[in-house]
This record gives sequence, C-alpha cells and structure tokens, in this order.
Amino acid sequence: MDQLSFIDINIVNVIDLLLVITLLYYVYKLVRGTAAINILVGIIIIYLIWKLTAVLNMNIFSSLLGQFISVGVFALIVVFQQEIRKFLLMIGSNNLTNNKLYFKYINIFKPSREVSQMDIDEFLSGCKKLIKNKTGALFVIERNNSLDFIKNTGDELYLEISSPIIESIFFKNSPLHDGAVIIDGNFITAARIILPISENKNIDSSLGLRHRAAIGITEKTDSIAIVVSEEKGKINFIKNGEIFNHKNEQNLRTMIEAELV
Repeated sequence: MDQLSFIDINIVNVIDLLLVITLLYYVYKLVRGTAAINILVGIIIIYLIWKLTAVLNMNIFSSLLGQFISVGVFALIVVFQQEIRKFLLMIGSNNLTNNKLYFKYINIFKPSREVSQMDIDEFLSGCKKLIKNKTGALFVIERNNSLDFIKNTGDELYLEISSPIIESIFFKNSPLHDGAVIIDGNFITAARIILPISENKNIDSSLGLRHRAAIGITEKTDSIAIVVSEEKGKINFIKNGEIFNHKNEQNLRTMIEAELV
C-alpha cells in the first residue's frame, strides 16, 4: 500500500477526471467522421511523445516539441476555426439556460405561449400530401433543447399544425418553402430556417443537402428531424445524426410519439 501512497484520490480529482472525459466526448462527437479527426489524433500523438521525452530527460527533443506545441496552439485556432465555432454552438445549445425544461419552472427570458401535444396524425397527413404532390420538406421537431439560436436565420411563425398549412408552406411558389420548418408542441414556430450541414464523411453519398441538414441539427441538439423526399417518395426519421427505418406509417407515428413523451 505504501507504494501507492503517492496516489491521492479525492472528490476534486474525480470531478476533474469527469470534466476531462466530458470534454473529450464532445470534441470526439464534433470531429467524428470528418478530416479533423486525423489532425486531432496527430496532435495527441505529438503531445504524448513530448511528455515521454520529458520523462526520459531527452531535453533537446522535449524542448523542441514544447516550442512546437506552444506555438501550435495559435495555428490550431486557425486550422480548427470552424470546429471551434461548432463546439461552442454545441455547448451553447445544450446548456441549462437553453433547456426548455428550465422554462417550465422559471420563464423570464421569453413570453410564454400555449404548449400543447403535437397532433401527429395531422402532421403525417400533411406529409403524405407532400409526397403525393412530389414536394420535398424538412421538419425539425423541438424537444428539450431550445432552437431559438437558429430561428433568426428564417421567419418566426406561430401556426397550429394542419395539413393545409403544411401544404401551403412548402408549395413551390411560397416564399417560405425553401429551408426547414421548426415545430414546437402543436405549432409551427419558424420557417425558411437555415440549418448547419453535417460534415460526417460516413453519410451515404446519395443523400442530398436536406438530409445532411437534418443530420447536422440532430447531431448538435436533442431535436428530431423528419425529411420528406420528393424523389424517393418516402418519409425519413432522423435522430442523433442517424436515419432510422420504419416499416409503415403506424410505426413512424409510434417513433415520433416516443420522442415527445
């Protein structure tokens, strides 16, 4: 036991370790499937070699790597500019003050509006009409994480879900048809929204920008996305950056309902 006496484990160490693990998880989630993952692995390898050379008292090599790492921090800010921006966006979209559960108890940042359960049958009825008319559409269904941070990219609305409303929004000559629609409860709260495009290299190359946008927003928030494909004539359910298959309309309804409990 005396040999292990140098190991001092306390609550602060545990919290420190958990914070590091959480940070690494978010960084991995951010760069997963992109070219940035290779750069990140390279940085980790150089850092480990630097620490090893310091332990082995290889002073010249250690000093050289130390200078490279200290100067490289500024270079990394330039190289990972987009990733850093997305990382901050990811953190911001998942914090406490941006969580809708918080506003159920303290609602001081925005005016309250009626919240009601989503009419899934009416929503799917509208989606089926879009398929019949060979019209593509993208819906983002808001859950616990607020989507206010992207609503300013389009037009805010407050329309109760109905099949005619859905048809009119995505009618090809409508000024609101281009972009995504955000749904909160049983209301369409924004349209013509520009979503972040996923850069995951593992996405099926046959999928277009509409699916990549749906994957992108569900990677960064806990929202779910519904994509109506005008080419394939089908409805796709997307969650956590993944497309989930469904057997029929009832199965899709059950999947959506399970996420809104």
